[in-house]
Amino acid sequence: MNKKNRVVITGMGILAPNGTGLEAFWNSLLEGRSGIGPITLFDSTGYRSRIAGEVKGFDPLDYIEAELRPKRMARHTQLAYAATMMALKDAGLDIDDLELPSPTPVIIGVSMNAMDVVERAFHAVQNISPNRAAPTTSSASIPQAPANVVADRLGICANASTVSSACPSGLDALADAAAMIRSGEAEFAIAGGADAPITPLVMASFIASGLSSERNEEPEKASRPFDVGRDSGVISEGAGIMILENMERAEARGARIHLEIASYGKQRDRSHDRPASGLEDSMRIALGNAGWSSEDIDYISAYGPGHPILDAAEIGVVKKFFGARAPWIPVNSIKGATGNALAAGGPFQVIATALSIQHQTIAPTTNCDVLDPACDMDIVRFRPRKTKLDRILINVRGLGGSASTMAVNRVNGR
Repeated sequence: MNKKNRVVITGMGILAPNGTGLEAFWNSLLEGRSGIGPITLFDSTGYRSRIAGEVKGFDPLDYIEAELRPKRMARHTQLAYAATMMALKDAGLDIDDLELPSPTPVIIGVSMNAMDVVERAFHAVQNISPNRAAPTTSSASIPQAPANVVADRLGICANASTVSSACPSGLDALADAAAMIRSGEAEFAIAGGADAPITPLVMASFIASGLSSERNEEPEKASRPFDVGRDSGVISEGAGIMILENMERAEARGARIHLEIASYGKQRDRSHDRPASGLEDSMRIALGNAGWSSEDIDYISAYGPGHPILDAAEIGVVKKFFGARAPWIPVNSIKGATGNALAAGGPFQVIATALSIQHQTIAPTTNCDVLDPACDMDIVRFRPRKTKLDRILINVRGLGGSASTMAVNRVNGR
């Protein structure tokens, strides 16, 4: 049999509504502090829902060299590039002095297209002239743009690709990179997810679908996973990018290891009228591929978008899968603080899980004040919980019924 390499995360970069950088992000989660607020990226007057999770104070020139002309990039490309630079720094690597193996995969998940670029071009064509679209519109708006920009900066050794599978996109991108390292196809990879869906057309679409909370008067309380008073989730933006390495390579260079990616599973829902049913299969596949049993799981990072139907459906599937042990497994959702950042949401969960492992602490589920009886598991609420965290499942679902589960573990002695 071919040797299977162990895959570890050695660098993490994050720009989220509740904090930019690992420390700010983690402190927000521990304090139960939400990053949701009134929309400022466009005039939302007249919208039924006028709130979202925006990355605060983001200036692309703080992260992207001026000669790369960052203001011509889509916002999710800017965020992905910035998170990549942060992840490389966290991994102890210098972008200007890298000795990367070839090929080096750059795999970035996106759920939405570059709608900010597309909408600007449409308005220029519609309202001014069909010849007034910016010349960079086509290159800036393709789904591949975030991966291309990062790969271009790395140089000839990089191999760029894009994953688009709705909300699991970022988690699926990490899994694809991990599979390449595990098989020996690569030793080092950059992967994660980015989305910037806070535009007039996209927000109108989510509002029409009932997927954006209308709690406009108290936005910081709007995203309420598992709470009996939740009305819907809250759309947000951001990027979470990670450095993945073969464990032998990471140890040889003395890298700090955040966690190990043990395995992965993904599966679509069994039917449209059984939301979250795919998670039962994805959890089974992930556990089987890791060689773990349900008894091994110390904690579940739930998708938990704060939607009345989807939260309850996910908890119902988890209870069914874990059976008698279900009441004893701690569960949380970070979306009360982050909102639903689509393709970036899964990477947000992975980064939160890595920080949980580091501190042996589960962050509370922000805004889960009165637990919905339909979500009756051990939902971590109100305050952080110190506990042993060795093996963890991370669940993500998406529109259209896609479901993905990543199994991760603490590396002993780290």
